[in-house]
Amino acid sequence: MRGLVLDFGGVLAGPGADADLMARVVGDARRRGIRTAILSNDPGGPGAQGLRDLAGPFVDEVVLSGDVGMAKPNRRIYELTAARLGLDPLECVFVDDLVGNVRAAAAAGMVGVHHVDPSAAVEEIAILLDSGICPESDGGDPAGEDLRGRGR
Repeated sequence: MRGLVLDFGGVLAGPGADADLMARVVGDARRRGIRTAILSNDPGGPGAQGLRDLAGPFVDEVVLSGDVGMAKPNRRIYELTAARLGLDPLECVFVDDLVGNVRAAAAAGMVGVHHVDPSAAVEEIAILLDSGICPESDGGDPAGEDLRGRGR
């Protein structure tokens, strides 16, 4: 797998998320040359600038539904996100807390991970990306980003 695509709300921030753990996963992936993206159903607009600003320092791309005129679970948004990463959907892992979005990503060709528990999700991601990161590993946020207080 050459790409990691993450939902924001419920995976990187908000109830049920472990922002520090997921930031370590993203940092590890980027250091190993895996392309990364946030794919969110955020409505966009001026209030979403904080999410957009994560492109570069935290992930390679940020795709917001309000900015592109389509939303998960529309197949085209997964294809668009993969294309922005320079990848085919078949090369991407997609992580979301909503099972319908995971199924739609899988239908578009991505490997889906249903984020119910951060530790379990990270274990699945580590297997798929052949990563050494594990939920118990120590360390701060390698990307240097505080995800709390960002959009959806």
